[in-house]
Amino acid sequence: MALENSDFPSRLDSLSLPVDEKREGEDVEVATEATVSTGVFNVSEELGHVVTTETAPSPPPPAKVSRSFQAKLAEREANANANVQRKKTQGPEEKRGRFGWARARRKRQRYVEKNGRCNVQHGNMRETYRYLTDIFTTLVDLNWRCSLFVFVMAYAVTWLFFGAIWYLIAYCRGDLDHLEDETWTPCVNNVNGFISAFLFSIETETTIGYGHRVITDQCPVGTMLLLLQAILGSMVNAFMVGCMFVKISQPNKRAETLVFSKHAVISLRDDKLCLMFRVGDLRSSHIVGANMRAKLIKSKQTQEGEFIPLDQTDISVGFETGDDRLFLVSPLVISHEIDVHSPFWDMSQSQLEKEDFEIVVILEGMVEATGMTCQARSSYLAEEVMWGHRFSPMMSLAEGFFDIDYGAFHHTFEVDTPSCSARELSLAAARLDAHLYWSISSRLDEEPTLTNQAAKQPDSGSANSKVGEPTFIVGEMTDIQEQTGLGELNGSVATDQSESEA
Repeated sequence: MALENSDFPSRLDSLSLPVDEKREGEDVEVATEATVSTGVFNVSEELGHVVTTETAPSPPPPAKVSRSFQAKLAEREANANANVQRKKTQGPEEKRGRFGWARARRKRQRYVEKNGRCNVQHGNMRETYRYLTDIFTTLVDLNWRCSLFVFVMAYAVTWLFFGAIWYLIAYCRGDLDHLEDETWTPCVNNVNGFISAFLFSIETETTIGYGHRVITDQCPVGTMLLLLQAILGSMVNAFMVGCMFVKISQPNKRAETLVFSKHAVISLRDDKLCLMFRVGDLRSSHIVGANMRAKLIKSKQTQEGEFIPLDQTDISVGFETGDDRLFLVSPLVISHEIDVHSPFWDMSQSQLEKEDFEIVVILEGMVEATGMTCQARSSYLAEEVMWGHRFSPMMSLAEGFFDIDYGAFHHTFEVDTPSCSARELSLAAARLDAHLYWSISSRLDEEPTLTNQAAKQPDSGSANSKVGEPTFIVGEMTDIQEQTGLGELNGSVATDQSESEA
């Protein structure tokens, strides 16, 4: 039995399983013939014959249990809560792929933290002896816990060391054996054990001098030890007090009152795309000679194939014009013009969302109160750069002074900004200028027949010109042009007087 191809769609549709339609709020089961039948026949055509194949019977649907409206509502709420909890556990850095699988987005490791701390650790250093050559700077660079530990141990060790020596002298001379003998002259009076010797060491090094325990003139060894302890004690005092003073007076804490905006913005300023961020000083004492610098930290591969993981590129914030030298009395918006020399010249808004870089900003200056150099640092990742935003104003004029509202320091608002790159914006502006320039037609384009007409008639006004050649005069007015009125200041054709009269 032969069948046409046109019959197969209708036959397949007729043999397809009916769909069990389920309406909301309806708990009645709909039984179909397909679910009751033992098999389904699929029709196919092969070599002009009809072949029928019997498939396995479909399993019966599970029995439906009627539920109330409150039970369904509770189930929906439970599913919604489960979805919210699952999204929280996934975190903000996870995204869904094409087939619904969780795909974690790689988070960039900061080179400089927002508080200015450099996230770099040095390892596998074999020449550690170099730290001991500059022990003063090493002690100053230690954290406070280690510095206090070294400070306490320096005094405790010297006190114990010299206390042990004083006890050894008393023991070797036999002063401990003649404690009750009034005719015996000890090296140090009232030293009857290690504790008393330790107390005498503390009194000697700290120059307290209570007067109960004193050295006698019958002990030359004790006199030499007293001089040695006084000298070494003065050196220890000078060294440790100097370290603590420098550590306390470090200008790093002054940098805590120099604040940077949480985000950087890109918007138009004077019809040019600019990268901007805000910096301010919370103290009334000024930073003298404040200077601003910016670096772009980004991976780079050279033309020779060398990979540079953290390449540093300068970002100009007004070095050529002197705008990088700040008078930081009130918060300032630092601007970087995106020009040909800028690393953001070819970067558009869509490309900015895909880039992986870090902008490090550095503010340097001298503290007015102490005269020490201070440096404050911060950084902005690619996701912290907001395209099409501008900083909100902070300054207002009050009665006799300018009022600064630091509550709006980090606030931004959206402005109309083209999403193209600075390069494309510059090319569009150049094409617009060229169109305006060439749209002003010249006299030669408007009257092309004038040149042909002048070429046919002889020029009797000039003796040096040949017959049939027109005279082109550019940039000046001749007598013939004044008489005829056909000449123009630029690009005009001058003809003789006879031609103008004709």
